[in-house]
Amino acid sequence: MITGKDIIVVGIQAWDIEIGSNCKNIAREFAKHNRVLYVNPPLDRATERREKHKESVQKRLRIKEGQENGLVEIDENLWNLYPKHNVESINWIPVHSIYKILNKRNAKRFAADIKSAAAELGFKDFILFNDSSMFLGLHLKELLKPMAYAYYMRDYLVKVPYWQKHGERIEPQTVKKADTALTNSEFYEELCAPINEHSYMVGQGCDVSLFNDEDGSILEADEFKDIPKPIIGYVGYLTSLRLDLEVIEHIANERKDWSVVLVGPEDDDFKNSNLHNLSNVYFLGSKDASQLPNYVKGFDVAINPQVVNNLTIGNYPRKIDEYLAMGKPTLATKTKAMEMFSDYVYLGSSKEDYITLAERALEEHSAELASERMKFAQSHTWENNVKAIYNSIKKATKDKIKWD
Repeated sequence: MITGKDIIVVGIQAWDIEIGSNCKNIAREFAKHNRVLYVNPPLDRATERREKHKESVQKRLRIKEGQENGLVEIDENLWNLYPKHNVESINWIPVHSIYKILNKRNAKRFAADIKSAAAELGFKDFILFNDSSMFLGLHLKELLKPMAYAYYMRDYLVKVPYWQKHGERIEPQTVKKADTALTNSEFYEELCAPINEHSYMVGQGCDVSLFNDEDGSILEADEFKDIPKPIIGYVGYLTSLRLDLEVIEHIANERKDWSVVLVGPEDDDFKNSNLHNLSNVYFLGSKDASQLPNYVKGFDVAINPQVVNNLTIGNYPRKIDEYLAMGKPTLATKTKAMEMFSDYVYLGSSKEDYITLAERALEEHSAELASERMKFAQSHTWENNVKAIYNSIKKATKDKIKWD
């Protein structure tokens, strides 16, 4: 554990983001034993022009004009900073030498706001935790002079068009400058290790309390009464960017006596797919998050048939933890990130594997295996994730910091 310290968290997601955020969960866990300043990304001029009508932008403009305080107390030991200064929108700049100058200027503005808030809170000898802010993060170590600097990689951002242009060059530099590079999968650890010798996979936190079915109290959704067993099911966004349509169709065609149940909104590829013409495929539509356990409860085998691409190859699959938390036999595509689940999940590399492994999963399922799956999923708490982060920071800096 690291306790009684000051921690500054920067990243690419603001505290007032409308979706869930790994970084916010980590910050809350930090704040249980330390003082934490969570810094929102600064407002850039392009976003200000494009989204000026939005309340989130209006709030930042009021803070910029001094009409509101940009330092907000969220909870005990936890504050949120809205940076006062804008940064320039420079991602479009093709000339590297010009981009470098402007990126450093942006970082100086950002660092000045952080320094001001840190001084107001009396933060000293702080730890800097950077969640994937590779561009501004390139200069924060020398500008803020933290006692320890951790860079956290949890997505393959440099393969996303916006980040790729300058990120393929800059992120390795940011990783190298950090005292430690932390990742949530072995795939990302292997990317960082040649650049930074203190690269560690720290896993992933996940709140699976909603999916806790140890006492069998979760009820199966009513729709399953009219769907023949066995049911092979998936819950989540149905998009061809992440899911292999061919695998799903192969399962349905090869095993007409199985029902394939898909729960979630569809992209255009799924809406127009042949799956809608198959009598043993059931689309149940979007459901409220609170209802999802009731649908997973109805599955005999839960699947995550990922297509392997730059979006999926290294991502930690939180969905798998949710399936396992309910004790379900779970089948997924084999990737580097999935290796840590190999003792509890059936991993396939082809559409043919999905048939063979699904048959095996149905045959082998038992109360004992269900219990083992539940215990494994429940070990992936935010508390354990942050303990791994603490241990990695201490290991990387043990020669220069005397930890309590």
